[in-house]
Amino acid sequence: MACVRDAWRSSVSWSALAAATEPEPLPTTLDEAAEKATSAASWVEENWSTWLNTGLRILLILVVALLLRMAVRRALTKLIERMNRSAQAVEGTALGGLLVNTERRRQRSEAIGSVLRSVASFLILGTAGLMILGAFKIDLAPLLASAGVAGVAIGFGARNLVTDFLSGVFMILEDQYGVGDSVDAGVASGEVVEVGLRVTKLRGVDGEIWYVRNGEIKRIGNLSQGWATAGVDVTVRPTEDLEQLRSVISEAADSMAKEEPWNERLWGPVEILGLNEVLLDSMTFRVSAKTMPGQALGVERELRWRIKRGLDEAGIRIVGGLPAPAEEQAADPTAGMAAPSAFASATSPQSAAATPLPKPDLNK
Repeated sequence: MACVRDAWRSSVSWSALAAATEPEPLPTTLDEAAEKATSAASWVEENWSTWLNTGLRILLILVVALLLRMAVRRALTKLIERMNRSAQAVEGTALGGLLVNTERRRQRSEAIGSVLRSVASFLILGTAGLMILGAFKIDLAPLLASAGVAGVAIGFGARNLVTDFLSGVFMILEDQYGVGDSVDAGVASGEVVEVGLRVTKLRGVDGEIWYVRNGEIKRIGNLSQGWATAGVDVTVRPTEDLEQLRSVISEAADSMAKEEPWNERLWGPVEILGLNEVLLDSMTFRVSAKTMPGQALGVERELRWRIKRGLDEAGIRIVGGLPAPAEEQAADPTAGMAAPSAFASATSPQSAAATPLPKPDLNK
């Protein structure tokens, strides 16, 4: 233990002695400082032109990118405004309400403009960023290769998301449906509440909200575009007068077409298409009318009401439907009783044969 302590003390003393005897650094002379300053100035003089060229190139890239982005966004905005003005011009014509909905056209154009502006900004600024990196002498090959591999991986992993997004873009561009339309999307049906680039919201007939991914919509049936058809079938006895039937139905349809709000919901005269079916006990008339989109059911109900009232006033009875079930005959109370058995009588041959023989008396 003492040996270890002596060795440690000797090492400490030698370290202190070496530090005390180490020569101090000499101060920098004026000549050396002047030489260093000259070297720095020459290095700056050699490279300042490169820095200036790089800075001017980067500034030029930024200015051109910002100006191009501004020009593209302004052109898209003017295009959207022109689309809205054309929609407002057509709205006042006779076919305006049939073909164009100004508010829906405006929402659609705004959505398209937002998507196009975002895509244009991404492309222009992304290209400008790559050009700035190239101005700094950065090798873009590894970066582009990594971005390509990452893009392929993300594309495979998020292919459903990409499919939904692309389907939503084309649905908006093609104006397949809009907010307020009644549609049948296959997987769900109802009124469109919101149209997004990924998901479409539908409100069903019971008030439920359906979230339908745009990529899952394989076919779409829009019940609110153009016009709808209201169809009513009138079934009467085959012995009724056909001309009287036509007259009663025409009178009911004409009176309906002259009253509000049915004169606005009917977009054409009510047509009696004729006999649709003739049977031994009935014949069916088909009545049809072109109506405002989404109003076909209401027109059908009102048309049935007026036709039924007109037929009742004319003494014409409507027939059809399932026949009344026949009355069941009273059940026979003896149907569930079993047939009488031969063994019930003690004197019957069957009972005598089944009676065991008496045992003989062995004592006799």
